[in-house]
Amino acid sequence: MTAEAAIDPRLEDAVLRIARTDRLLVAMDFDGTMSPLVSRAQDARPLPAAAAAFAALAGLEGTTAALVSGRALASLRAVAAPPEQALLVGSHGAEVWLGPDSPGLELDNEQELALQRAVASVQKAVDAHPGTVLERKPAGVVLHYRQAAAQAAAAAVAEVRQAAEGQPGLFLSEGKMVLEISVVRADKGQSLAMLREVTRATAVIFAGDDVTDEHGFSALHHGDVGIKVGPGDSSARFRLESPRQLPAVLELLAAARARWKPAPA
Repeated sequence: MTAEAAIDPRLEDAVLRIARTDRLLVAMDFDGTMSPLVSRAQDARPLPAAAAAFAALAGLEGTTAALVSGRALASLRAVAAPPEQALLVGSHGAEVWLGPDSPGLELDNEQELALQRAVASVQKAVDAHPGTVLERKPAGVVLHYRQAAAQAAAAAVAEVRQAAEGQPGLFLSEGKMVLEISVVRADKGQSLAMLREVTRATAVIFAGDDVTDEHGFSALHHGDVGIKVGPGDSSARFRLESPRQLPAVLELLAAARARWKPAPA
């Protein structure tokens, strides 16, 4: 087990208890959870110990591992290098990969036009405010302002909000130094509910760091385990100070789950 920090005894008890459920869903956010936050999104990588424990869980009987991220699926695959067995949810739920037969995302004409308008509004703000960056997604567009000066960031956010609010078919969400416009209404709570159903999970453990993860925490049931990573208000029952504490939790879960034996049919 990693020696970053001792696990809170309450969280340890909860992890050991959930390891004994019949069908376990291990759902993890990526940025700020499996990986420390970085200035450039393309530079993010999972902490090696977290990636190893996550892969070990993905290979265990009665256990499904899933990444539930705001990233587009292509970006998530590129930086996370998930194990083959893992399920993937991208763009907060607008994109889903449950295996080779998963249907791709298709937008109708109205959604395509709405997305074009959203991209144009974000591009206009990025052109006017140095340090801001536009990211395209299959169903949305993101304004990144982590590297912008405070005044430029605030102005860009205000301009994009003003352009998007009230426009039909556009849905806004804000995270850590990002403002996203999507043409598909989706959130991590809906994503966890879907994953719970398709995997027939009897319990879920979910960890995330951002305000967008609160939808996921709110969707958890009694007996599930929600872990907030980092500072900020949260409805999660448990908290880790940083992503560097997550590997110890996943390692504990993997070791306990490996010892678990399914109940007789």
